[in-house]
Amino acid sequence: MNDHPQTALASGNSIDIAESLFAAQRSEMADIVDRHCPGIGKQETPIADLVLFRGCATDKPTCAVVNSTFAMIAQGAKRVLVGEEAYEYDARHYMIAAVELPISSRITYASPDAPYLGMAINLDARKIAEICAEMPRPPQKAVVDRGFGIGELSQEIQNAALRLLRLLDTPEDIPVLAPIIERELLYRLLTGSQGARLCQAATAGSHSHQIVRAIGWLKNNIDQPVTIEHLADLTNMSKSSLHHHFKALTSMTPVQYQKQLRLHEARRLMLSDDHDAASAAHRVGYESPSQFSREYRRLFGAPPARDVAHMRSSGDIGNNA
Repeated sequence: MNDHPQTALASGNSIDIAESLFAAQRSEMADIVDRHCPGIGKQETPIADLVLFRGCATDKPTCAVVNSTFAMIAQGAKRVLVGEEAYEYDARHYMIAAVELPISSRITYASPDAPYLGMAINLDARKIAEICAEMPRPPQKAVVDRGFGIGELSQEIQNAALRLLRLLDTPEDIPVLAPIIERELLYRLLTGSQGARLCQAATAGSHSHQIVRAIGWLKNNIDQPVTIEHLADLTNMSKSSLHHHFKALTSMTPVQYQKQLRLHEARRLMLSDDHDAASAAHRVGYESPSQFSREYRRLFGAPPARDVAHMRSSGDIGNNA
C-alpha cells in the first residue's frame, strides 16, 4: 500500500518529464543531422573529429575499419558485427570502439521518410589518458573486456553530444567551444558504463594498451608476415598472454585481425587509387591472387572487381558508424 500517493505521483511526473526531454533532444539531434548531412553516406563537418551519417538501405551490410570511436544514432537502428559477435543499438544507446577494429554493420531500421541518422566522433587516446589521470576514481575493471561495447545513453552524454551538434549551426563558435564540449563528452563517457574500455585502452601498462601497440604494428606493417613471437616481443608479453588478450579485446586472433586489415586496405586501394585486384593484393602482402579473391569474397560477399564496381555505382563508400 502506498502511504504517500502525492510523492509517487510527483515521481511519476518527473520520469515523464525526463522522458519527454530525452525525446525532444533526440528529435533536435535528428533535425541537425538531417540538415547538415543531406546526402546518403558520410559527411565531414567543420568540427574536426565529428562526422555525420545518413542511410536508407537496410538490405546490404557495409564493412570498414573504425578508429577509436564514439557513435550514437539520432534516428534508426543498426546491427554491428565484430569478429563473430553481433551488437545491436538504436537511438537509446551509444557505441564505443576503444581500439581500431574491422567491423561489418547493417542498418536495421530506416526508410526514405525516416532515414537512419547518426553521428560519430574519433576519440583521442592521449586526451582520454589525461582525463583518466585527473579523475579521483578512474574507471577500473579487473577482467579484460572487449574493445567494443554498447551503452545506454544517459542524459549527461546526450546533452554533451547535442551541444556539440548545435555548434554546426553557429560555426563561429566551433574553435572555442568544440574542444570544451568534446572534453566534457569524454569525461561523461569515462564515468559511464563503457568508461573502463576507454581507460584501459589508453592507459600505459594495461594489457589493453599493450595490445593497442600490437594493433599499431599490424596496421603500419600490413604487408609483412605476422608471428605471435614477434608481437609478444613487441608488447613484452608471453605468447599465450598476447593471444588471450588480443582475442579478448578484438574478438579475433592477430592473424585474423591482420587478414581483415589487409582486405579492407586492398578494397580502399581499388576504390580510391584505381589499383586492379592483382596489384592491390600484392600491395597488402598476398602472394596468391586466387587466395586473395577467395578471402575477399568471403568477407565482402562478392569478387573484388564486382564489389568495387557495385560500390562505385551505388555511392556506398565509407559509410559506417
